Amino acid sequence: MSIEQQITRQLEEVNHFAITDAASLEDFRLRFISKKGDLSDLFDLFKQVPNEQKKQVGQLLNALKAAAENKFRASKEQIEAHAENNEISDFDVSLPTVPNQFGALHPLTIVGQEVMDIFTKMGFTLSEGPEIETDWNNFSALNFADNHPARDMQDTFFVDKNPDILLRTHTSSVQIRTMTEQKPPIRILSVGRVFRNETISARAHCMFHQIEGLYVNTKVSFAELKQTLLHFAKELFGHKVQIRMRPSYFPFTEPSAEVDVSCSLCHSKGCNVCKYTGWLEICGAGMVHPNVLKNCGIDPMQYTGFAFGMGIERIVMLKYNIKDLRLYTENDIRFLRQFKIS
Repeated sequence: MSIEQQITRQLEEVNHFAITDAASLEDFRLRFISKKGDLSDLFDLFKQVPNEQKKQVGQLLNALKAAAENKFRASKEQIEAHAENNEISDFDVSLPTVPNQFGALHPLTIVGQEVMDIFTKMGFTLSEGPEIETDWNNFSALNFADNHPARDMQDTFFVDKNPDILLRTHTSSVQIRTMTEQKPPIRILSVGRVFRNETISARAHCMFHQIEGLYVNTKVSFAELKQTLLHFAKELFGHKVQIRMRPSYFPFTEPSAEVDVSCSLCHSKGCNVCKYTGWLEICGAGMVHPNVLKNCGIDPMQYTGFAFGMGIERIVMLKYNIKDLRLYTENDIRFLRQFKIS
């Protein structure tokens, strides 16, 4: 049988092939159009046709190919349209609608944004830095002694056991970067994740979030620090709240203080949350140590400053009376739904 006869016979088979569903459509494709189909065999056979017959045979072969592809395309569109119509007809328009399910912001996001809004209204600008830090920015520039316990492997995550590269243990490293690159006056708020090598429990976690503030200018006083934190506490916890500042020690501030707010849960009468003291600790603060200013190229004889830092998780615990830090990272939908916006 000549190649012309084979082409004619295959054209008849293409035209008479019944395509009724997706399965028969696939059978058609495999038999005629695929690389291993009958049409491909004819193109291989075409290579043996004498040159004087190639034009005539080539026209017949192209017509066969066009017929097969056109039938496949038209049948495919028809089958898809039919399936789509069936899906629509199967839909019961009388069914009640499903109400929209709105998600909820994480409580850390809610409180973190609220805290940032309070301080930005007081003139603080947001500043960010890397989570992988150098020993200089995280410890040395902040006046930590070489033998300070925080530098130990038990307290800090070092990268590849390199004592000079680590996961930042506080966002104070952002303050160092800012003071090194920017001249006073400086008024920034550094926000982000920090990491400490601690056992995860209801009261501690190896990863948490901090918000730290820094103000450096001429004649900055401790009284300004106290008024800044008092205004913040009243905005966050209510205008009836009071604060107290207890002497403390931090390598990077002098003098230093722990800041407490009056317990709003028991109205300072004493409860299990405030351990029956009537006070809840919210942050540490103090005047920037002169050595820190020197390390950043700022003259401590001309400039002074104050700094404060707080954990967002701690603020959320106080604001919503949450007693287990692990709830923040366990992705329990029952916990998150409590903060759903109505």
